[in-house]
Amino acid sequence: MKTKDFRLGFASLNTRTIEFYEDLISLYDEKIIIYFSVFSKIEYIISQLFINYHNSIVVNVDYMKYSIIKAINVYRPRKLIEAIFKEPQLFINELRSFLEDRIIKNQANNILKEHETRAFQEILILLDNTEVLKTLNWSYFAPFDGFKKLLTEMNIIEYKLIIDREGEEAHTLNSAIGVGLENVTEEDSKNYVGIRMADMLAGLISRLMQSLKASLTGDYKDGKVKKTLLDSGWFALNQRQLDLYRKLYRVICINNDCWYKSYAGIYSDDLIAFVGLLQFMNNFEDVNSIRNNNLAMQPEYYNAFVCERLSKHYRMLGSSH
Repeated sequence: MKTKDFRLGFASLNTRTIEFYEDLISLYDEKIIIYFSVFSKIEYIISQLFINYHNSIVVNVDYMKYSIIKAINVYRPRKLIEAIFKEPQLFINELRSFLEDRIIKNQANNILKEHETRAFQEILILLDNTEVLKTLNWSYFAPFDGFKKLLTEMNIIEYKLIIDREGEEAHTLNSAIGVGLENVTEEDSKNYVGIRMADMLAGLISRLMQSLKASLTGDYKDGKVKKTLLDSGWFALNQRQLDLYRKLYRVICINNDCWYKSYAGIYSDDLIAFVGLLQFMNNFEDVNSIRNNNLAMQPEYYNAFVCERLSKHYRMLGSSH
């Protein structure tokens, strides 16, 4: 299965693929606890950039980090992104140029861009005292940090963590050990059905999220604000496709009520949009309830549904110190 197969979410999956995922999800009952982590690569870099800065009464550094990550994900500045992978020592200069350029362009729409402009101006002040990045550390610590929090929440003291074996450098294994996890081993997934189940479920979540993100990402090259909605085809489901959404909703959102069953960083918009999609689809008992409720308007209804949840997240983020 490839991400392009999910162009319209489950609505674009063929019968054989639906059958496969039906079988996979049916393996997950209440006894199996799901944990998954969603992180932006951009956040890894921004976190390293501001590693010595912390929230205070005067400055909300988390909100600043979020503003940078959001801006890069939305506007996709080419030179800045190239610096991330090719010349990290130029990253701060490129970030400064990008923010200054956005502030100028925002003057064409001061009312809608007032908060963004103010955030960028504050970030520029902070960048004056930020050290240049010489190298980038692509670590896996964050997902295991969330997993460790889940173990604490569930009061699990004795455990064995089995990780899918990868290259000789064993980055994943070392990251798990690095956050303080114990009894960690690498094994071949051919010998452990649990690893294969986890891998396939992660693949399903990842492909659906990637397609959802691509469908909700507008073209902001000209700097204009536009509403970007899902294609109505996302909601033109047959009964099996709708039932697959409802089954995935049950596995991820209902089967266990732990707070840390999913874990994201400061930038969690994509996770909120994904969980919101599952919640939205679960509201329909059958496909007739979608069709009879104006199919063409479903993208608007979903947009409002997710915007409400994003707004709540923004308020929490803006008030945290």
